[in-house]
Amino acid sequence: MSALAIRTVRAPQDDIPAQHWQGGPIDCGACEYAYLRALGEGEGCEPGYACMQDVYARRIDRFFHWHPELSNAQLAHPYFEVRAIAVRRASVFRLTALMNDLDETVRLQVALRLPQSLLARLVNDPHREVRIRVAQRLAHQKLAALRHDPDYGVRELVAQRLPLPILQTMTNDPERTVRVCVAQRLEMPALLRMIDDTEPEVRCKVAQRLPIPLLAPLARDVDWRVRWEVAQRADAATLESLRDDEDPEVRLSVQKRLERDLTLVGEVYD
Repeated sequence: MSALAIRTVRAPQDDIPAQHWQGGPIDCGACEYAYLRALGEGEGCEPGYACMQDVYARRIDRFFHWHPELSNAQLAHPYFEVRAIAVRRASVFRLTALMNDLDETVRLQVALRLPQSLLARLVNDPHREVRIRVAQRLAHQKLAALRHDPDYGVRELVAQRLPLPILQTMTNDPERTVRVCVAQRLEMPALLRMIDDTEPEVRCKVAQRLPIPLLAPLARDVDWRVRWEVAQRADAATLESLRDDEDPEVRLSVQKRLERDLTLVGEVYD
């Protein structure tokens, strides 16, 4: 029996049919790794299951999982999926050559493995997904370079990780969701600057975190959701100012707070 016929195809049922990455059937005889077919599972290769010539990324990944030592040799492969998957296991010293790869999938994988000394070079990558990975990994002291990224998703990640002394420079970010992230982390007195934010979602977050003695101005907020948040934490005087609020949910919340406080007082004197 030929060595090329030793292995049996056992592709999972949910896998797509085997196909060469350039189209058409896979020709093992034309593959530089055809000799691997004679080896056992985890040591060889198997069309339809673990194959570097396949169009399907899952099968390519299985191949490199079995043969990580071949990753360096395939970093210049013409198929982007092969390059991207080879990057995961290639020597880190070989990754700089792919920082400007034409395909963002490859650059994304590079961004996940580059050392910090080189990662900052990708902060201006043209693709948002690459910059998102950079924002997830970049050292805190270098994150400021991404504060004004054109993509709000990148800026959200920056707002979640940026050191607090620099975070206050993002209180006027144009995107609501970014400012919510800022308000979730910002400390006093910088947090007080966001009390007049144009978006109620941001002011709600401020109302959840402001010191209780500073909540009174937000008890007059135009949005009932902000006033409701105030009612959860306000002191007695501010709570009293909300007793006759125009919104029934706010009034109900005030009533529950007052009843709970009376119960607590009664328990103290019992």
